[in-house]
Amino acid sequence: MDGETKIPGYILPVIVFAQFAGTSLWFAGNAVVRDLQEAFGLGVETLGDVTAAVQLGFIAGTFFFALLSVADRFSPSRVFLFSAVMGAFFNLCVSLFTTGLASLLLFRFLTGFFLAGIYPVGMKISADWYAKGLGKALGFLVGALVLGTAFPHLLREYSQGLPWRVVLWATSAVALVGGLLLFLLVGDGPNRRPGAQFDWNAIPKIFRFRPFRLAAFGYFGHMWELYAFWAFVPVLLATYNAMHGTEIGLSLWSFAIIGIGSLGCIVGGYYSLRLGSARVAFGMLFTSGLLCLFSPLLFMLPPFLFLALLLLWGFAVVGDSPQFSTVVAQTAPPQYIGTGLTIVNSIGFAITIGSIQLLNNVRDVMGNEYIFLLLLPGPLFGLYALWQLVAKAVEMRPEGS
Repeated sequence: MDGETKIPGYILPVIVFAQFAGTSLWFAGNAVVRDLQEAFGLGVETLGDVTAAVQLGFIAGTFFFALLSVADRFSPSRVFLFSAVMGAFFNLCVSLFTTGLASLLLFRFLTGFFLAGIYPVGMKISADWYAKGLGKALGFLVGALVLGTAFPHLLREYSQGLPWRVVLWATSAVALVGGLLLFLLVGDGPNRRPGAQFDWNAIPKIFRFRPFRLAAFGYFGHMWELYAFWAFVPVLLATYNAMHGTEIGLSLWSFAIIGIGSLGCIVGGYYSLRLGSARVAFGMLFTSGLLCLFSPLLFMLPPFLFLALLLLWGFAVVGDSPQFSTVVAQTAPPQYIGTGLTIVNSIGFAITIGSIQLLNNVRDVMGNEYIFLLLLPGPLFGLYALWQLVAKAVEMRPEGS
């Protein structure tokens, strides 16, 4: 296929909606965690545990999908649909069959497992449709993931007075619709290469290529910060309320701070057409790293400035994500693009477990206003890898190659 001009206009919007719909499962448990604590007598550490369970499931799923090269050997649209159905089912199980912490964590783990067939596979489908302008396309796609991640918080805000289970029912229904629409209206892209044969050495082969390694290292640094920041946004807001006697709405502002990242992804996607994906990622990661560094000072600011800087943090903290994925996709061997995206996601999300649990365990020791300093090593590491891509011109293959 010869560029974007022949691609039907509805393709990208449907992929974007399907990604939004599928990834709304991600933080559905977080949005109702206070209700779960009350319903089942769970402790304050439940937020970190629920988040970690989903991440562990996603890690296991992506490792399984990457090891077997599922997204390269089988129809990506079928894999996406199957994963959306299964993810929606296990998300629903939280509302129907949870009896305590063990069953809650099991169902969130299994939901995370099948998210491995939604997020990276959605990127693979985009790469198969958009040989040119992939950074822009993935900007919209990851923007949809961000909105999907924030969506349960918005649902909870506007379902006050209704059973907490409504949030889980709604996100499962939306995920099912998204999977069906992508399968029926989009299918597999015209640039999809014939599936690679199963190869135990596929992952080591991909990582031998230095530009791919640098792109992956940049992504890993980014991931140390991203999900820990998202998971603890409500804690950050609650801490400010406690310190200043303010009444900032936790659900609504959590949605806003996480959700504005979708705009960061889209804006970054457009700038990538001019500046290149690695440079855009560098600028976004530098911005979020500065906010990590100065995070204790944020609690000394008046509410309007505090919230404005948190919105900037939310904008930048994920605005680099689609550009990292673009560089990963464009430096992986063409026959292993799906595998490359999936294994990088798997390792990246394994890293998020460390940062989430670190913040979860030091809250009482350090105080909530200082814990975000512990996220700073991630941006520093990622910036070092990106600097080599940008300054030394060790970048991706030309688009479409």
